[in-house]
Amino acid sequence: MRFEPVIGLEIHAQLKTETKIFCSCPTSFGAPPNTHTCPVCLGMPGVLPVLNKKVVDYALRMALATHCEIGRESRFARKNYFYPDLPKGYQISQYELPLAEHGYVDIEVDNQIKRIGLTRIHLEEDAGKLIHDPNLPQSKVDLNRTGTPLIEIVSEPDLRSPAEAGAYLRQLRSVVRYLGICDGNLEEGSFRCDANISIRPQGAEKLGTRTELKNLNSFKNVERSLRYEIIRQKEILADGGLVIQESRLWNDARNRTASMRGKEEAHDYRYFPDPDLLPLVIDDRQIEKIANALPELPDEKKARFIKDYNLPDYDAAFLTAERELADYFESCVQYFDKPKLISNWIMGDLAALLNAQGKTITQSPVSADNLAALLRLIENGVISGKIAKTVFEQIALTGETPQSVVETKGLTQVTDVSAIEDVVLKVIGDHPKEVRTYQDGKKKLLVFFVGQVMKATRGKANPKIVNEILSEKLESKQLPEV
Repeated sequence: MRFEPVIGLEIHAQLKTETKIFCSCPTSFGAPPNTHTCPVCLGMPGVLPVLNKKVVDYALRMALATHCEIGRESRFARKNYFYPDLPKGYQISQYELPLAEHGYVDIEVDNQIKRIGLTRIHLEEDAGKLIHDPNLPQSKVDLNRTGTPLIEIVSEPDLRSPAEAGAYLRQLRSVVRYLGICDGNLEEGSFRCDANISIRPQGAEKLGTRTELKNLNSFKNVERSLRYEIIRQKEILADGGLVIQESRLWNDARNRTASMRGKEEAHDYRYFPDPDLLPLVIDDRQIEKIANALPELPDEKKARFIKDYNLPDYDAAFLTAERELADYFESCVQYFDKPKLISNWIMGDLAALLNAQGKTITQSPVSADNLAALLRLIENGVISGKIAKTVFEQIALTGETPQSVVETKGLTQVTDVSAIEDVVLKVIGDHPKEVRTYQDGKKKLLVFFVGQVMKATRGKANPKIVNEILSEKLESKQLPEV
């Protein structure tokens, strides 16, 4: 029997507010344990939470960007469970009346566009963090993160493969970063997800028993864990067994999932309306104000890059995946109006440099104006493409302008025809065997001769002129017998 996976993701995005959702404690990452806390986020008796307005504005941005229906009245609820990192004994979240519902995002996999439905987007506070001592049988708790504002984005079970899940996760991360509401850092936990996965016979309507996968801190781990779980569940069913509903942890070191606990249902949390918080009422004026301030989003920007800059789909997708990268590209175009050439260098040499140095585009050692200036030197014939690689390395190392590097190191391209012709004749004279082979019909040897001339001129000779002179001399009937 053939099976198909059914996948849904629950994504938690930490909102980039300066303070927590219900108190004035800072949300900055990396502070000493338990220093960003107060009686409110520690759940001391008699304290009252006060909702952070910017949290609501940020959540509305996401709801509008993902085409959700916004609830004019939503309510906060207490989600009750007991765990050491939850000082109140409950988490303030939303349940029956969330902020937004019934949205969607479009993803692209294998050149096919697929629409993934969003069940809901709701507000909630984060829990703390347990730190397990690897050498002692004890754990410590850091409550700095307690009360940090989150939006939870729950998808419909519309995903059918690990690749689709990865594409969906990347798309949502791109959206929250474009909106400026979340930094999207998976390693620090400010953008994280749990995956629900079940399998069913191909074509069946009824869903199978699902498991929830946790501890997924990278795109790679999301896809790997889903692939493993699909195989595991298929093997269980093939052997006549039953998949049990449970939460499972992904073990990156062992490349497998392991049982964590039985999967809780909503009734296990005993949700009830939070008596300390009023209903959240959203009016049309607030929605309109936020809608008018939304930035150009990734899909819109990609379509514009294809139309305005005549870029291939692949280039446009690469350049618009990160808002900062798209801005860098457009800055380059302002200095040098050759979009495809700029795109090639960004996707090639610059991307390789940033990857090797572990840097983002905002940390690029090559500024947009310097990259544009370098490409202008190539376009104007001042330097060759090969020399440009050397200049690129130098400006990345020192921050100098390309023109300064070219002048200081004497890298200006040789365009003097007579000077190049002298080198060509010497190369021809030094390689009689190759000339004879060329004359016998092996025209591909032209590349060899070009390489020899470029080597002799240390890459400075204009390649176009070199090709023209070589072709003329090698094809000439007056070429001396060799």
